[in-house]
This record gives sequence, C-alpha cells and structure tokens, in this order.
Amino acid sequence: MQNIKINNKEKIIDFFLRNSSGKSSEIHAFLKQQDSTVSLVTIKRSLSALSKQGLLNILGTGPATSYEISIKGRVMATIDPKAYCALEPDKRYGFDNYNFNLIKNITFNLFTESEVQRLESATAAYKEKINGLSNTLHEKELERFVIELSWKSSKIEGNTYTLLDTEKLIVNGIEAPNRSKKEAIMILNHKKAFSYIYENHVSFKNFSKKDLEEVHSLLIKDLDVSRNIREKQVGIIGSRYMPLDNKYQLSEAVDDLIKCVRNTESDYAKALIILLGLSYIQPFEDGNKRTARLMTNAILLAHGLSPLSYRNVDEEDYREAILVFYEINSIIPIKKIFIEQYEFATKNYSL
Repeated sequence: MQNIKINNKEKIIDFFLRNSSGKSSEIHAFLKQQDSTVSLVTIKRSLSALSKQGLLNILGTGPATSYEISIKGRVMATIDPKAYCALEPDKRYGFDNYNFNLIKNITFNLFTESEVQRLESATAAYKEKINGLSNTLHEKELERFVIELSWKSSKIEGNTYTLLDTEKLIVNGIEAPNRSKKEAIMILNHKKAFSYIYENHVSFKNFSKKDLEEVHSLLIKDLDVSRNIREKQVGIIGSRYMPLDNKYQLSEAVDDLIKCVRNTESDYAKALIILLGLSYIQPFEDGNKRTARLMTNAILLAHGLSPLSYRNVDEEDYREAILVFYEINSIIPIKKIFIEQYEFATKNYSL
C-alpha cells in the first residue's frame, strides 16, 4: 500500500463526498483552494493508491480518467460528526435519499486489526470475570443491566425518566410523578424485549424478519404504533435524509440487511451492521432505533459476547453519529461509540 499523507487523503475523500466524480486536475484545484501545496503528480499518485485500497472507483481511461467514491470509501470516511451536524440540514452535502448500493455492498472488514484486538481483549477479560459467577450475583447483575439499558435507550429517544425513576419502575412498579404514561410504557417494554432476547438468544444466530418484527412489537406495545413493515413515509427530525416509503422496497431492504449480516464473518461486525442498518432503513412506523439497539444485543448474546447498555454514552453524540451514517454513510463515528460501549459493558457488567 502506498504511503499517503493522512491530511491529503482525507481532503481527497472529502472532495468526493461533496462531488459525484472528479478528475485529478479538479481535485488539485480543490486542494489549492485550501492552501495545499501538493503537486498534481502527488495527487495522481494518491488517487491511484486510494483506488487500489478500494476507496475510489476509476471511471474512463487516458485523459478522460475520472474518479468517484466507492461504497467502502463512504463507509470508512473520517467525519467530524459535530462539525457536520452543526451545519443546517439544507446546507449539508450528504444524501437526501436511501442509498440502494450501500448495505448489499458492505463486504469488507469494518474493524481494523487494532480495533479487533481491543474488542477481543475486552471479551477475554469479560469471559474470565463471569466464569463461575453464582446464580444470585448473576440475577442481580442482569437486573442492573436491564434497568440501565432501559433507562439509557429510552433517554436517547427523549424519555425524561431518571435512572432512579427507572429503577423504581422496573423493580417496584412505581411510576414517576409528573411523567407521561407512555414514558413508563417505553421503559417497561425495553425490559420485556430484552427478556425475550435473553431467553431466546441462541435463535438469533440466524435471525429472520419475523424475529425483527417480534422484537419491534414488544418495544412498541401499547404505544399506539403500528406493527410490521410500514406503508407510509417517515421523516427524520434535523436531517435531510428521507428513508424509503414503499413497503415492498422496505421489505427488500430488510432482506438485504439480513443477508449482509449472515454473510459477515465477524460477530462484532454483525452487531454493528444491524445497529446501523435498521436505523438507516427505518422499516417500522416508529421504534426503529430502539429495535436496532435491542437487535444488536441479540446478536452479541447469540455469539457469547457482552450486550451493550449504552449507559455512559452521550445522547447527542449518539444521535450525531447515526445522522452521519444516514447522510454520509460513514460508520466511523458510531463505530467509535460501539467499541467504547463494548469495552464499558465488559468492565461494568457480569451477565
């Protein structure tokens, strides 16, 4: 692999995130506008190297040669989520609509070798910690995990229950004063959905569309939300991205997602793909991101890994990372959160 200065590499990728295609001369001009002293020869070498890495596609030959960003280039693009999301939605340069080429073409490694080492090290320590754990301690840990997952996953969706409120609700059935009934239902539904996943985790190794719909139905029970694949358009607050609105295309997109997960070797990548894929497709009327988080845990548990509570994730960071995937298709911000939350879970729980 040729050595590319990271700043030039990122600037070139940034050019293609903003433009459908471009020639070496156009990229050279783009970098010169940013006070870059890089030569046209260096640009051509960088474009060639990025193409060999699979981050760019080559279009045409000879003097007519131009380039476009590949799916891998988009997925692995380094994006500052706060800077990107600070732009007003209509001033952003991401996708407006669903990228049909995205999910079916995620056939490359999502984690670097060092990232895999971090995850495997955390898993090894986790398995050593839970070895020989008594049933009493296991039950206490499971209850604590469920409380914290139900609280944080609901909070990400705007629920105003505190962690202590959530504990009283789940343990004692006491609803918090001056809170809506729907907030209590949302939290209790998380408990029911996780219990279902935990008790049936082995079956999620080869999950089906029916399994997705079952988890979703548990999460939206009594919340005035329709079950199964939606038939109407949904919008994303604060985003220019508009998911699919055709139920047949939505169903096919879910099939593509399931196939992608099944064809992925890494268990960590399977979990990350379902987390992002369900959030991106938005197959249901509501509760999509909640379903994505619970299905991520279903896959982790199915493969003997630690589930995620998301307890110490910043809600705004999480939302921004998901929005970057919606509009840019980059996994980098949410992958960082995924790794951090996995390490946190392995250190703080003993399920």
